Amino acid sequence: MSAFGELYAGRLWSVMSWDQLTAFWQRLDPAGWYLYAVGEAVPATPADASHTAEFVRRVDALLRAEHRHDYCGIVYADDIERPSFVKIYDPNNLGVSCGFSDNPPLPGWVMSRVAPEDLQPLRPPPEGRRRWWRALLDA
Repeated sequence: MSAFGELYAGRLWSVMSWDQLTAFWQRLDPAGWYLYAVGEAVPATPADASHTAEFVRRVDALLRAEHRHDYCGIVYADDIERPSFVKIYDPNNLGVSCGFSDNPPLPGWVMSRVAPEDLQPLRPPPEGRRRWWRALLDA
């Protein structure tokens, strides 16, 4: 199995509260992350630190606006203190994201220190999410 595959299928920890998510983002060094929107082209190179910081700012705002619960629970990392792999589930496509399903949904976005691989979603993301991603890339 590839390094990405091992991280993707490996044990991940959930960021449960919104306060934990705030602290989690603050611990991320923005340099050296591949930013992958599942259903879009797989990035060949890591994003620069400014794009990663902007992604974190925008995805945080999106999660808080659209996941209308008093908890987060849709961001998972291989290590909460020093992550090298992060799955972020789209609040509009959750299904059973915690893994109690035979077919859990794919995350909306992946942040990885190793080059990602195409997760081959069954259908493309909604056009609104594609516009959101393109706007981020153009920032």
